[in-house]
Amino acid sequence: MIDFTGKVAIVTGAGGGLGREHAHLLAARGARVVVNDLDLGHAQTVADEIADAGGAALAHACSVTDWPEVEAMVARTIAHWGRIDMLVNNAGILRDKSFAKMELADFRLVMEVHVMGAVHCCKAVWPQMRAQGFGRIVMTTSSSGLYGNFGQSNYGAAKMALVGLMQTLALEGARDNIRVNCIAPTAATQMLDGLLPQAELDLLKPAHVSPAIVALLRDDAPSRTILCAGAGAFAAAHVTLSQGAYVGTGEGAAEALLAHWSDVTARGGETVPGSGAAQGRQELEHAGYTRPA
Repeated sequence: MIDFTGKVAIVTGAGGGLGREHAHLLAARGARVVVNDLDLGHAQTVADEIADAGGAALAHACSVTDWPEVEAMVARTIAHWGRIDMLVNNAGILRDKSFAKMELADFRLVMEVHVMGAVHCCKAVWPQMRAQGFGRIVMTTSSSGLYGNFGQSNYGAAKMALVGLMQTLALEGARDNIRVNCIAPTAATQMLDGLLPQAELDLLKPAHVSPAIVALLRDDAPSRTILCAGAGAFAAAHVTLSQGAYVGTGEGAAEALLAHWSDVTARGGETVPGSGAAQGRQELEHAGYTRPA
């Protein structure tokens, strides 16, 4: 059984929905949990529920878009419990509308909450996790970012940005035993009200997603995993690179590319690169270049 006794977790946007379920499950597994939400009443309710169940929780209200407030939350957590082992970046909002009709202010707001909110929280806990030589971080991405969704250009862009943030933080945190992953949940929260039939909503309970959080925060967790979760089913998504083909350079290269399009885009033998540098290495190899030893 995965046991988080002695560990401290911060869960953002935990006053309801997915965050509430994450916080409850982590506390049930022994973690001391900081329940963050924009609304103190909602955060306190969840913290009280955890305490009533025999767990330990601390309610803290702040917007993840406010860097000084996030710093204060992290400082309070360290002062109260002495460490921070786990961070779940769950806070988010929706401002759905087709791109043609969307106001730029709504695009910026969604990016600010999802992307900069996660950046603020990661930046605030990073020094503590490095000093401890231990840290586990989960970003909340979405199928809307991975695969697109009509009316969610802002949300999709923000959620895919979190995948990029995860990829690099996982590389930079590896030497300090900081592992960073993404979860792509499908759950019946307020964000989906009116968007799906009730029969589907009944299957997509937020609690059915939270086991993925436990798996991604454990001591022997992977890093750079994108775990899709919903209705008790789980899958992994990957950003892959095809084997590609060399078509040459200079005049006529565009036409040569089109002539070899099926070879360039073929899925057979595709790989999951260890870093962005793999793309450049593959391209140079196709061009016949060998890096000197």
